[in-house]
Amino acid sequence: MPAKPTVISLFSGAGGLDYGFEAAGFRTAVAVEMDHDCCETLRANRRWAVIERSIHDVPTWELLHLGGLKPEEASMLIGGPPCQPFSKSGYWASGDSRRLEDPRADTLAAYMRVLEEALPQAFLLENVEGLAFANKQEGLHALLRALEGINRRTGSNYQATFRVVRAVEHGVPQLRERFIMVGSRDGQSFTFPTPTHGPPDDAQLTLLGLERYRTCWDAIGDLAEPEDEDLAPRGKWAELLPSIPEGENYLWHTDRGKGLPLFGWRRRFWCFLLKLAKDQPSWTLQAQPGPATGPFHWASRRLSMRELCRLQTFPDDVVITGKRPAIQKQVGNAVPSLLAEVLGREVRRQFFGQRPRGAIKLLPPVRADVPPPEPTRAVPKKYRSLVGDHEAHPGTGKGYRAARWQEAGA
Repeated sequence: MPAKPTVISLFSGAGGLDYGFEAAGFRTAVAVEMDHDCCETLRANRRWAVIERSIHDVPTWELLHLGGLKPEEASMLIGGPPCQPFSKSGYWASGDSRRLEDPRADTLAAYMRVLEEALPQAFLLENVEGLAFANKQEGLHALLRALEGINRRTGSNYQATFRVVRAVEHGVPQLRERFIMVGSRDGQSFTFPTPTHGPPDDAQLTLLGLERYRTCWDAIGDLAEPEDEDLAPRGKWAELLPSIPEGENYLWHTDRGKGLPLFGWRRRFWCFLLKLAKDQPSWTLQAQPGPATGPFHWASRRLSMRELCRLQTFPDDVVITGKRPAIQKQVGNAVPSLLAEVLGREVRRQFFGQRPRGAIKLLPPVRADVPPPEPTRAVPKKYRSLVGDHEAHPGTGKGYRAARWQEAGA
């Protein structure tokens, strides 16, 4: 085995998984990604072999050849097949999801095809937590059946260990959950790393030997607003944002909040006018946000490219290329690199017998002296006509959108 274990990367995106495995001591031999903006980012930051095509159009022999590998030589196959059929948003938008019937789900089959033909020593597959929803596990069962078939046809012994991992419990300054499946060709089981971080108000934090969650201030508190990026909020609600305290969202302006009753309770999506709090982790970054979709900076503006990267724990030398929507999409779709580093270090130790040297590289520092919350402003006159009694959301599956779907299916 080479000094650095080699990685085949599928659905690489902007490189979130790859940067983490790089920090853990791996080397990406070849990356496959069909999005042009992502490929431009990968090429601008690393000297990896990048194939800019759909994985469905890339035979395994080609990616092995470009990576300088033969079957069974690669150390790892990593990747996060696109997740729309299994996402929470897709599920709740319609009250259900087509899931395996959705043609986008065949990315799982493409991943398994490369696994069977490349036969790496180990693999890591990442996806949304919805892949493991109770009673909605078609994708998970399909993966397990595919592994059984691979083992039967090739004589390998891939055994999968999987769970939903909370990134914030491993030092990522973001409330993000991901489904992770790990397996080894020789049948060795994987033990997931135990959490190293917990909520700061947990009285047992010290007793359990945990550090407090990393916060937004830890991640981006040292960054000034860049002069070369236009970060002003957009849309009809932009001028309302300064009236919402940091750490709050539109619910502040409901009859159960402390602002003015401008909206009905839970009538909007959670990220609507959502603002970061300095002393808390970030909420999940969005890949394709609307103009009123947060999280926004506590200074009532959009987050800069570097701030987005810090919250996703990308290395500081990584620059995301493209225009603002492309940057947001690339970073929002990525896996936090610190989470990948933590997993990569454990994979390297457990499967390859190589204990990584030194401390975790991508963990944000602890920053003391957190400034007080930003002051809020009065609600502008243009929104005061909304003050009044507003109906609260009647409950899951009973809102306006669910009713429309029920009517359409009638």
